[in-house]
Amino acid sequence: MADPAFDPDRPATSTGLFGLDTPPDQARVVVVPVPWQATTSFRRGTRGGPAALLEASYQVDLEDLDVGAVWQAGIALLPADPRVAVWDQEVEADALAVIASAGGEPEAAARVNARGDELNALVHAAVRAILEQGRIPVVIGGDHSVPFGAIEAVAARHPGVGILHIDAHADLRDAYEGFTWSHASIFHNVMTRIPAVGKLVQVGIRDVGASEIAFQRAQGPRIVPFFDNAMARELARGTPWMRIVQHIVDALPAEVYISFDVDGLDPAFCPNTGTPVPGGLSFRDVVVLLEAVAEHRRIVGVDLNEIGDGEWDGNVAARLLYKLCGWAARSQGWRATG
Repeated sequence: MADPAFDPDRPATSTGLFGLDTPPDQARVVVVPVPWQATTSFRRGTRGGPAALLEASYQVDLEDLDVGAVWQAGIALLPADPRVAVWDQEVEADALAVIASAGGEPEAAARVNARGDELNALVHAAVRAILEQGRIPVVIGGDHSVPFGAIEAVAARHPGVGILHIDAHADLRDAYEGFTWSHASIFHNVMTRIPAVGKLVQVGIRDVGASEIAFQRAQGPRIVPFFDNAMARELARGTPWMRIVQHIVDALPAEVYISFDVDGLDPAFCPNTGTPVPGGLSFRDVVVLLEAVAEHRRIVGVDLNEIGDGEWDGNVAARLLYKLCGWAARSQGWRATG
């Protein structure tokens, strides 16, 4: 756990996440940065997301109004594996060629996919080790392809786990643009390759393809969508947000993994994300939703992805991450003291 002598009101003096210096073997929450953007198909820059979040985290006040002194739970940031940056740079030209040709460069796509296989194995091993130590894994990216290995590791340890997926996109396309491990294919891959995942509950979806709707329907009750337009109509009719939140929570099983693409937020909060879309959740909407999930379900893992490399994007993501860490710890019985 965190050092009890730590002064949370002092300016950040450590280079650790949120200015903390908790060792990973003493932290309740362990964060894995994955600065990978190979398949980002619109605005590049998400490889800089983890760094932007880290820089902004030094300005986060540590007494959270909802969860309390989250720092007491112990939050540690692992160093980024240097292979990720090497692989990301290595496939950059191939990835851009595939994107420019709308999937017309199969040999280039194959090289990107091969590195994606290795990335999945790397993330899987890191998250499995965290879980084996009884800690809560959090993956930050990077494009939304990066958490596949994390979800695979979590599902192996928690069969039947449900995924709360907050996003503007359904991410249910099969090998989008020829990339097996595309950011737009993450949940097609999860639902077809990880049978231990019990349910996928998608919130905020507002940009979707016909094939994704067909896939969603074919999965039956295993995928439960809460589309942004449908929620907007309910709110306009006077339905309280808390009632919608309760429906979302009711759809989730007892154990939950949260996969959070920041473009699920209103793009005012994430203007430099990979594929921003008008509409979406407010920061306050998300806070209420996370609180309800933590109160009624057990959060066993988290990812936060598609963070842009802008200062504002890092600022919002850092505050969101602090709350995610706090609610995940709270859901597993931790409480702040003092």
